[in-house]
Amino acid sequence: MADVRTAKSFNARIWLAGGWLLVALLAAVFAPLLAPQDPLSQDLMYERLPPFWMQGAEPGFWLGTDSLGRDLLSRIIYGGRVAFLVAFAAAAAACIVGSTLGLIAGYFGGWADRIVSRIVDIWMAFPPVLFAILLVAVLGTGLTSVIIAIAIIDWTRFCRVVRAEAMGQARMDYVENARIAGFGRLDIMLKEVLPNVLPSIVALLSLEMGIAVIVEAILSFVNLSISTDDPTWGGIIAEGRLSIHQAWWVLVFPLVTLFLTVLSFSQFGEGLKARFDPVLR
Repeated sequence: MADVRTAKSFNARIWLAGGWLLVALLAAVFAPLLAPQDPLSQDLMYERLPPFWMQGAEPGFWLGTDSLGRDLLSRIIYGGRVAFLVAFAAAAAACIVGSTLGLIAGYFGGWADRIVSRIVDIWMAFPPVLFAILLVAVLGTGLTSVIIAIAIIDWTRFCRVVRAEAMGQARMDYVENARIAGFGRLDIMLKEVLPNVLPSIVALLSLEMGIAVIVEAILSFVNLSISTDDPTWGGIIAEGRLSIHQAWWVLVFPLVTLFLTVLSFSQFGEGLKARFDPVLR
């Protein structure tokens, strides 16, 4: 009975988190069709309009406007484009590099493990956020620099987890049986070990997407992300912080959107791992 309740909890977690991510992603993809206003259009006549349910609201500005009269809902929707692009690209790059090195180190061991482990130790000695800011400052502002910086920093997270998982799987009986059956080491690593490590990689990939969204928001908060006036969640939050007493909605709504997106990435990954991990099942 407890297993049934646990399975239902995992399924609900996947559906709720996946539902929010799907809605946010579709809104970002179809932003030109869904955004009620031009996110860059400024009109000081509509400065700091409140959301639609408050007195003084204007039709068409559902979540109000910022200090320059720009529609907040439209800016949040367009900001999702930057967030999801960074999330997918940076997480995928970090996953490929880190998982490959972790799989090699964990399965083969020996000198390969020692070299990879020392590199990871050196890499993790740097504070990640400060390292990201330093890399972006060196590479220059822009989405490409942000993606590269996040991938360079966070590949170690995949490497450590996959190395530990592969090291444990390499000692299993099925690996020894595959060797006896005549499979080569590369075939065993890719066809036997990797599928059993894959659930952890998927969960970590989803978590990394959420981390990438946070890092991009931090960098845009300090004006180190995209260098144009294009909206980003971190940039909107930075502006809202300056006018919190006059227009609280400029800070609150992008913060809530950022929080729900990061939480959904985390819960979606954990739910997938619990659903597909053969050990947990």
